[in-house]
Amino acid sequence: MKEKGKLVIWPVYIDKNKARSKGRIISKKSSVIEPTLKEMGLAAGELGLNPELEADKCYPRSWWEASGRMLIDNNAPKTALARKISSTIKKMRSEPKNK
Repeated sequence: MKEKGKLVIWPVYIDKNKARSKGRIISKKSSVIEPTLKEMGLAAGELGLNPELEADKCYPRSWWEASGRMLIDNNAPKTALARKISSTIKKMRSEPKNK
C-alpha cells in the first residue's frame, strides 16, 4: 500500500517507447527512452521529492514485467512531476560522465 501524501510514478509514465494507451502520461517530446528506476530515483532526489524505490512491483497493465515503481512527495500534479523527472533524466544523460 502506498502512504498518504505520496504519489506513485511508474517508469512507463515517462517512457517514450510506450503509447498513451499503454500508460504513458506525458508527451513524447517530454518523455525519455527506456527510463530505469535508478535514473528516476536519482532525478527525483535531485528535485527534492524524497523518492522511495520499490523494484519488485509490477505495473498493473503489464503485470508480468517487474518494472518497479517510485513513491514521491505529493506536492504538485502527477503529470507536472513526471515532466520534471523526465527533463532531469535528459539532463543527467546529456552530461559527460566524470571518471
